[in-house]
Formats: sequence, structure tokens, C-alpha cells
Amino acid sequence: MDILTPNHLDAYHGDEFMKRERGMSSEPRELRFIAVAGNIGAGKSTLVEFLERRFQIKPFYEPNDSNPYLKDFYSDMRRWAFQSQVYFLASKFKIHQDIVQSAQTVVQDRTIYEDAEIFVENLYRSRILPKRDYLTYRSMYENIVAMLPPPDLLIYLRCSVKAVRKRIRLRGRPEEQEIKLNYLKRLHGLYEDWFERYDRSPALVVDTEQLDYVHDMVHRIDLIERIEKIMRGEADR
Repeated sequence: MDILTPNHLDAYHGDEFMKRERGMSSEPRELRFIAVAGNIGAGKSTLVEFLERRFQIKPFYEPNDSNPYLKDFYSDMRRWAFQSQVYFLASKFKIHQDIVQSAQTVVQDRTIYEDAEIFVENLYRSRILPKRDYLTYRSMYENIVAMLPPPDLLIYLRCSVKAVRKRIRLRGRPEEQEIKLNYLKRLHGLYEDWFERYDRSPALVVDTEQLDYVHDMVHRIDLIERIEKIMRGEADR
């Protein structure tokens, strides 16, 4: 299996799909931990699944189905927000540790950073999570991430609110159909702010605004071909 290096992930100059971002080094460095970040409906799972199938990369997904607080959270968010988010924090901590200890290249669908910087931050700003709980959570989170090696590469999927809303409707997941437009807008703004501050690792942007590789087969094939070139180290310099 190919081991990714920063040289494999150089930019397509002038390309609308991928661009070089900060933190890329010219020194060869194995990339064994790839993280995929982005808003709901941005196409994270699709990209992770493709990388798994095509390059035999081990995937790690979000532990949503195992959260014993999730049903209670949706019925009474203020009462159960802290417990639910602490469960996610503990689960993501364990997943991150498993990833770091893995002997093979892995790809993660949504990071521990997004839980805190996007979703918990939104709960706090929306006054669902009380300040006392928020500060306790932040203290736990900051102490945890200080101990964790960051990903070797973060791929950020950038997509407008209009596009992700359309994709959410098209994929038809029942639990997502009631997501409000304002909620998606808040998450989008938090994602953009967080990514501007992100400096833990090299990062790439995949601009999916005009690239609907979730449902458009032509777009999907085009993106797959471009990613394959990057993975094989054949990207244009």
C-alpha cells in the first residue's frame, strides 16, 4: 500500500477542486493519519468510503449509534447536552488513541476537534449548554487534546449551506430531515472560523460547492481520478 507524503499532495494550480493549504512541508513525511472534516452533508462519509475501498485505508467513523444519551438529548437538549457531549468526547479520545496506535494508514470521519469547536460551541452559543457545563467540558477537552498527536493531514470539505441542505434532502436520512436552516448556517460559520484558526497539522481544502460528488456521477469520477493521482504522487507541480 502506498504511504502518503506531502509531495503526493501538492496542489493543482488553478484547479477548482483542490488547493494547497498552509503547513505543507517539502520534507518527506509519512502520512498515516488522515482526517476528513466538514459540515453535515459536505460528503465526508463518501470520501472516507472511497479512500477505504480504493486504497485499503482503515476507516474510523463517528460513534453516533453507541451514544446512550442521544435519544434523551433530542427529547430534552438542555438537560442532556453535557452528558451526551462528554460521551462523544470520551469516545473520540479512545478512537484517536486507537488511530495513533494503528500500524496502518487510517482515515477518520470527523475529528475530536470538531466536536468541541463546532458542535459544543454551537450548543453553548445557542444557550442550550449552560456556561458552567461548557467551561467544564472545555477544560476536559483542552487537557485531552494537549496529549494527543494531531492528524498528519486534515482534509476540509468546504460547501455552502444551500448545497449541504440540498444534499441532506436528497439522501433522505429521517433523522436529518428536520434540521433547520439556521442550524446549518451556524455550523457553517463555526466551521469556517475554526478552519481559519486550525494549525495543528497540514491541511487541504476540497471545495465541493460546484462539485457534487455525492450524487453526480460525472463529478464523482472526476474527483476520484484527481485523488488517485495525488495518492500515487502524480499530481502536477
